[in-house]
This record gives sequence, structure tokens and C-alpha cells, in this order.
Amino acid sequence: MSDQNVATASVKTRNDDAAGALPFGDAQDFEDAGRGLVGVLEPGVVKNASGDVVWDSDGYAFLDDECPDTVHPSLWRQSKLCAMQGLYEVTDGIYQVRGLDLSNMTLVEGDTGVIVIDPLISEETAAAGLALYREHRGDRGVTGVIFSHCHIDHFGGVKGVTTQEDVDAGRCPILAPAGFVEHAVSENVYAGTAMGRRAAYMYGAALPRGPLGAVGAGLGPTTSTGTPTLINPTVDIDHTGQTEVVDGVRIEFQLTPGTEAPSEMNFYFPDRRALCMAENATHTLHNLLTLRGALVRDPHVWSKYLTESINRYAGRSDVLFASHHWPTWGTDRLTEFLSVQRDLYGYLHDQTLRAINQGATGIEIAEGIALPPAVEKSWHTHGYYGSVSHNVKAIYQRYMGWFDGNPATLWQHTPAESAKRHVDFMGGAPAVLEKARKSFDEGDFRWVAQVLNYVIFADPDNAEARMLQADTLEQLGFGSENGTWRNFFLMGAYELRNGPVGTPTATASPDIAGALSVEQLFDAIALRIDGPKAWSADITIDWRVEDADVVHRSHLRNGLLVHFDLDGQVSVPDAAFTLSNRDLHRVLLGGADLSQLISDGSVKADGDVAKLGELVGYLDAPDPDFAIVTP
Repeated sequence: MSDQNVATASVKTRNDDAAGALPFGDAQDFEDAGRGLVGVLEPGVVKNASGDVVWDSDGYAFLDDECPDTVHPSLWRQSKLCAMQGLYEVTDGIYQVRGLDLSNMTLVEGDTGVIVIDPLISEETAAAGLALYREHRGDRGVTGVIFSHCHIDHFGGVKGVTTQEDVDAGRCPILAPAGFVEHAVSENVYAGTAMGRRAAYMYGAALPRGPLGAVGAGLGPTTSTGTPTLINPTVDIDHTGQTEVVDGVRIEFQLTPGTEAPSEMNFYFPDRRALCMAENATHTLHNLLTLRGALVRDPHVWSKYLTESINRYAGRSDVLFASHHWPTWGTDRLTEFLSVQRDLYGYLHDQTLRAINQGATGIEIAEGIALPPAVEKSWHTHGYYGSVSHNVKAIYQRYMGWFDGNPATLWQHTPAESAKRHVDFMGGAPAVLEKARKSFDEGDFRWVAQVLNYVIFADPDNAEARMLQADTLEQLGFGSENGTWRNFFLMGAYELRNGPVGTPTATASPDIAGALSVEQLFDAIALRIDGPKAWSADITIDWRVEDADVVHRSHLRNGLLVHFDLDGQVSVPDAAFTLSNRDLHRVLLGGADLSQLISDGSVKADGDVAKLGELVGYLDAPDPDFAIVTP
């Protein structure tokens, strides 16, 4: 059964039923996605300086075929749309590069050059997108960059379109919403290792591209694997209605914090009647809590900001575009699009809260909730990236936390210990496997996955259970309309069969780690202290950071690293170091040789220098290869 790799009859039937029930005759999205094509990247492959492929849009050519039994027909349709690649004209003077990364890069022509909005994930894909634009529109310089929000697919490629020197010289301002740097670096550093490991599942990093593997992530094909970079913004957008002129282009901004990202903004081009919705209104139900992990987003304020967008901008717009997917043209159509998106998030929020106050738990609400027919009928409300199921659970988590209120679930055993007891109660692993095979044959894959998980966590070396679980997760993937659910299921099957693949991509690049403030840097270090090992330690170190004009004290006691800026008279530290912000990062994060930095004069040290070595000795290393489908 481990080499099955075909859809079972039950999955095929469900996919066939979906194909018959959904409005596949509606071709409007394909018309919109193909409108304004100027040219494509040929071949659709981007490589890094070492010749390694970091993006391959040609690998999705299989989507030109008919939908196979092993892919939900709605997801196949969405993946075809997301895989459309090239440079597209949105309206006069506004172009988009689509299909060269998970996100879009938008280019707005100004008086002397071009403004780049959201330069993708990687330096290499952003450079390829800019080259494609210049091939067709001339060698215009980049005269401004806008980061719509703090997720890496909207800023990581910035050094592919501009340089630190041009930004420092004022030739290329970078505009971003207030709080951008704080949220951009904290998300990628604080829990970056765990998020990166789970992101490998979310985007199907190890899966082959094709009908049996990865077909897309719903929001875009997948993530590029090039070099993520960061240049700090030079202009903060701190209030709605703020208007800036960049290279002769007037732009009015709408701040939307707490929606799809903690720091995000929409913006309007009044002279071109064009509205950019960042990632707040795309052609999918988005995530309120991503499967890779994140802070829970607020659908209530999300809905309210969409109402504000409608009231402020929709009636004055001829085209709406976003940082993913394809534009919508026409004032009436884009107004309806925004209205349905608004209704989608608002309805999920309000109905989940209504059910919470009637005593329902997150899982119960997720199983019972249904969208209004007028919302459900729109393709762009389908859960290709987020889902009704996991978004409702996220809303429950936001308001109620992890505990469902039942005292029986207040103090449960760990997954491994609980699994051993479940398997014992069910008559042992052979009995569970026999019953699981019967349920598999009946197409009850959700149940099979649950009970086999007990066997694997009770006995990780049970090869029979692992292979049957791989087959089960594979069938769940074949039947999933959601791109990230499919990838999670198929990645689970892949690792059960082939072993862990680890974390193929790194979000905490040198640029991102280097952007940590002094406060954030010590926060990141504090998260790595091995508390029990450091229970008896008592170490005080002062850090005089010259270019930050600050003296920061770190004090390790009771297994906790407390840190703060010094203000007034305090006790004498065990050691003190005077150094640059760059050397502070190198010493604490980069493993720099402190003695060498002291000897060459880069760092001045006073007191017991060995105390720093003792502090570093209490740091634990994160594990980018931790197990997911096994204990």
C-alpha cells in the first residue's frame, strides 16, 4: 500500500462531486489573470550566483493538463491561475510581475524611474522580475520602494531592486507602515526556527511538483529559495490619509494593523484611480492563523478595515490589485469583491463568537459552521490558503485560549504518553492496525489518521503503522481543496516514508538578524537560555553600544535573562563591553572571537571578561530538524 500513489474510490468520488457542483463555466478569473500580458520570463527559471535553481515556474507546466483524480478540482483551478507567469499591465503606468515567487511585485512608473512595491522573497527573483520589466519598458532606475507589510515575501528581495547605498543617499526612499521593522525581524527570529520547520510542510518543500505532489499553495505556487534581504525603511506611514509623493506619483495610505499582518497598509493612487489592497483582499479566504504558526489575526478589525477601504476608495477606483493573485477591473466589480471579502471575515468572526457564547468549542464550531450562499458561491472566498476550519479554531483561540473548559482536558498526558495508553486500551498495535485498515478501505481517512497517530507516537519504529499512515495522509491530501492542507498531508506522508527533510529555507538571514534593535537582540538571546541549567547563575554585564548611544545591562538570575537600558546610578557589573552595534550582533549571534575583537581594538572590555563565556555557555541551540509526524 505504501507505493499506492493513486486516489482511492472514495476520494475520486468526492473530487468528482466537487467538479460537478462548482461553477467551472465561470471564466472571469482566467480573463482577469491573463489581461494585460506584456511578456514572460523564458525560461521561467531563476538561479543564484552559484548556479542553484531558486525558482522554477516551468515546473508547473503540468497544470496545463486536465485535472487528475489526485487533486481537488477547485485547487487545480486555483493553481493554474497562480502559475500564470510574466509581466502584466494593470493600468496606465502600473505593471505587475506575477508567477515568479509566492507574491507579486508591482512596478509604478514615475517621472524619472519606477517605484517597486513588495519585492518578493529573494534577491534573485526580485532582480529577475525587474529585468523582465526593463526588457519591455526600458532601463528605468528604481526611485522608490514600498513594503506593504512585514511578511518576508513582501520585502525579502529588496536588494535585488536597489542598494543600501542608493537608499542612504536618498535616491531611493523606502516606505513602510509604522512598526514594520519590529514585526518583520521578530517574526523571523523569535520563533523563526519552529516556523521555518513547519513552513517546509506548509509549502511542500520536499514534494515533487506534479499531480501526486505539490501543485501550489493557494496564495501562489510556492516560496522561492534564494537570498532574503532587508533594508530598513526611510519613511514611516503612521496614519490613514497620509499622502506621500514619490518620483512625482501621489500615494494615499490606509493603515490596517492587526489584519493579515501586525504592520500592514493599503494604498491608493488617486491620479490613476488604482487601489492596492496589499494582502487584505485576495482571491482566497486567507489565514487567521497560519499552519506554520503566527500570532492570531483579528478578523473583526480586518472586516472593519475592508469597510473603510470600500467607503474611502472603492467608488474612486477603476482597478483593484493586491500583492498576490490577479487584479479586478471596474468600480462595481471591485466594490462587490471587497464587500464579499469583508462579509467573509466579519461573518466568521461574529458567528464563531455567537457559538462560543452558546458553549461550543472551537472544533465543534468548525465542524458546524457554514458560509452564507452568496459568499460561498464566489471563487475568491474558497479556502485555498486559509480555511473555514482552521480559521474558526483560530478565532476560538484568540478569545478563549487553548482550554475548552472541560476539566477532563485540563491536565492531559503528553502526546507520546497518551498514545501508549490509547493503544493499550484499544487492544494493542496489531488490533488498532487491523481496525485502521478496515476504516481506510471505507474511506474514513480522518479517523485512520487519528488512531494511527496513537500507534506511531506509542511505537515510533512500527513500520507497518508508518506506511499505512503515509497512505492515509496521502489520500487526505489528494482530496483537499486547500493548498497548504494538501502540502501538510503530503509532506507528512513523505517524511514517514523517507525520513525528516529538516528546514530547507532560512528566514533569519544576516540582513534580518542584523536589523534587530538592541532590545530585540537581547530578547532573542533570552529565549535561548537553558533555564534549569542557569538556575544558580548570577551574571551582570553592561553593554555600551556606541552607535546606538545606549548602555544596556543584561542580568542573568534564576534562569532568566533580564535586560534594560541603564538610567542613573546602578551596581557595578561583573563585566562591561564597549562596542559597535554590528560587533554586538557578531558577538552574541555570529560566534565572533571576542578575544580577537578585544586585541584588535574593536571591543573594549572591563571587569571579568570570562563572565561572557559563562553566559554564552547557558545558551541552547534551536533545532531546525525537530520531528513533526513522529515523537
